[in-house]
Amino acid sequence: MSAVTGADLREAADETTRVLLPHRDRDWSVPAGSLTWSCWTTAAHIAHDLLAYAGQVTGRPDDGYLPYDLRVSPDASPTQVLTVVRACAGLLAAAVEAAPADARAWHFGPCDPAGFAAMGVAETLLHTHDITVGLGVPWQPPQRLSALVLRRLFPDAPPGAAPEVLLWMTGRGELPGRARRTSWNWQAAVD
Repeated sequence: MSAVTGADLREAADETTRVLLPHRDRDWSVPAGSLTWSCWTTAAHIAHDLLAYAGQVTGRPDDGYLPYDLRVSPDASPTQVLTVVRACAGLLAAAVEAAPADARAWHFGPCDPAGFAAMGVAETLLHTHDITVGLGVPWQPPQRLSALVLRRLFPDAPPGAAPEVLLWMTGRGELPGRARRTSWNWQAAVD
């Protein structure tokens, strides 16, 4: 099984920018898919999670999340929020690349740097999907990145095309012959 890397985080952020930037002039105050958050708030949430994960990887707390938060200026345009997402993805990528593979930090148990990278890719892809649904933009997460996330965070995933399975595993899509999921959890802890 290949580990999720900093390069994968950058690729996910690049994909987010590629798909969403052309729609920067649309109304980002609409709900992001089935979420109660707006598309703008959902994009800011991606950045928040990426920065929080970077702090975990570098600070290595073993009992909870570090007590800090990212605040994106409420006046930031969608373009600026996407730039913040890319910046935070770069910070997490750098943290993952600098950390030894055997480092551990808390995420509901001890998690390795590759696990934080996988969660960062997952947050980026899944919430990009939420935003595209809210904006009415047809898009699915990339196959390769979806497969990496499934292997690392969802070892019980059923067979099938990785983007569709990832969306189903997280309650965002349908799979033939399976009920839609209403709750889910990924498995990031390793020890």
